[in-house]
Amino acid sequence: MSLTALSVSTLAVAVAEIGDKTQLLALVLAARYRRPWPIVAGILVATLANHALAAWAGAWVATALPETLVRWAVVASFLLVAGWALIPDKLDESEARTPRHGAFIATLIAFFLVEIGDKTQVATVVLAARYEPLWQVIAGTTLGMLLANAPVVALGAGFAHRLPLKYARWAAAAIFAALALWVALRGLG
Repeated sequence: MSLTALSVSTLAVAVAEIGDKTQLLALVLAARYRRPWPIVAGILVATLANHALAAWAGAWVATALPETLVRWAVVASFLLVAGWALIPDKLDESEARTPRHGAFIATLIAFFLVEIGDKTQVATVVLAARYEPLWQVIAGTTLGMLLANAPVVALGAGFAHRLPLKYARWAAAAIFAALALWVALRGLG
């Protein structure tokens, strides 16, 4: 069994997530609650739900539209996400507020909402339109989110300030640009 969809989805989202607003949210939650396991569990459940919906939307688009249109929409989307990856994220004060229902529920709600329309959610839609099987895309994007966010939660703000965010943004942009080129040259199949 090929694990291409899993590995590409994991790498693309893990790199794209570095310096993302959801990673900043993970820092805020870690500082507020100081309970890493419920926060990581909340990230896992929120990401699974959010990215499953996004992946199903991407898979539907891939079957509902003509292949040529989907191919060039995927290329354009990968290029847009590549450009978007170069823009540093900031967490708005309204997004940093958390409910008072404990670390797990606060993380679950906050991550699910903040991830809506985020570049990693858009990337999930595009990856699902390009790769099969769908479960590998969902598992890969979720794993990528955990790989990027769990260390931040575990090690807190001290670790996050040491991340080379500029280089991570450039790496994410390069990955998405390479994926766009790959689809442009080889198609969706």
